[in-house]
Amino acid sequence: MTKQDDWRLSVAPMMDWTDRHCRYFHRLLSRKARLYTEMVTTGALLHGDVPRHLDFDAAEHPVALQLGGSEPADLAKCAKLGEDWGYDEINLNCGCPSERVQRGAFGACLMAEPQLVADCVKAMVDAVNVPVTVKHRIGIDKGESYEFVRDFVGTVSEAGCNVFMVHARNAWLKGLSPKENREVPPLRYEFVHRLKREFPQLVIGINGGITTDEQVREQLQALDGVMVGREAYHHPWWLASWDAYYGEPREVTRAGVEKQMAEYMARERQAHGTPWTSIARHMLGLWNGQPGARKWRQVWSDHKLRDSDPRDVMALAEEALARAAEML
Repeated sequence: MTKQDDWRLSVAPMMDWTDRHCRYFHRLLSRKARLYTEMVTTGALLHGDVPRHLDFDAAEHPVALQLGGSEPADLAKCAKLGEDWGYDEINLNCGCPSERVQRGAFGACLMAEPQLVADCVKAMVDAVNVPVTVKHRIGIDKGESYEFVRDFVGTVSEAGCNVFMVHARNAWLKGLSPKENREVPPLRYEFVHRLKREFPQLVIGINGGITTDEQVREQLQALDGVMVGREAYHHPWWLASWDAYYGEPREVTRAGVEKQMAEYMARERQAHGTPWTSIARHMLGLWNGQPGARKWRQVWSDHKLRDSDPRDVMALAEEALARAAEML
C-alpha cells in the first residue's frame, strides 16, 4: 500500500553519482530519506552484468531502482528482477533529456507518448508487488501548456501508477546539454501544485532548484514530497537533519559518519578489491562550510595514498582538518 510519507524526502537518481557506495553514505546520514539508483537501462539488465547493476547493501532501504526503457515487456522483466533483488520501488525515467537516451527512445521524449508510458507502467504493475512510480518533467521543448503534463499524469495514473516525482522544468530535447537542462528551462512550481490539486489521490513530489529547509517546508505544505539532487550530493550534511521531517530527528556527527565510511571502504576493499578512492569521492562534501574542509578534502582526494588503508587516510584527513582549523 502506498503511504504518502514514504516519499516525503528523497535523493534524486543521478547518473555517475548515486551508485551503491553513495547511497550507503547517504543512509548513514538519514534513516528515512528515500534513495534512488542511477538510471539502469533495460538493455543493461537483459544483456549485461545484473549483479553489477543491482547489487546493494541492505542498509540502503528504502531504496528504489530507476529503469530506463520503452518496451513494456522488457520493463516488466526488469521490474521483476528489481523486485527479486529486494528493491522497494521501481521508478520509470521519463525525465532524462540527454541525446543518448533519446536515441534509445526513452527518457523525457516518452512524455510525448503518454499511452505508451501507460502501457509500460501497466506491464510493470502486473509483474511486481512493489510500487511502480514515474519521474518526469512538466513538459518537453518550449511548450508552456499545463494541460500537457496534466493529461500525461491522468493517462499514466489510470494504468496503476500512484506516485509521480515531477521535475518542475521542461526538458528541451534539442540545443541544451543535460546540465543546461537542469538550469535553463524556467522552474514552474505552480504546475506541480496544480497537479496535486487536480489529483489529490495521487502522491505528487517535486524536484528542481530546491536547496534550503525553508523551500522544503514551503513545498511540503502543498505537496507530498520533495526530491533533492545536486544540493544533497554536494552538501550531504544537510541529509543529517532530514529525519526531523518525519518526526524522528537523528543525532549523528560528521566524524562518526566519516569513521563508518572508512570502515565500509576497508570492507569493500577486502571483499571486492574496490579502490577506496571510488567510494571516498562521494563524501568529499561532508565537511563543506567547516574550518579546514579544503585541507580535509585534499587528503581524501590524494591518489598517492590510494594503496593506503582508508582508516589511515582518515587519520591523516582528521589531522589536516584539525591543523587547518587551529590556524584559522
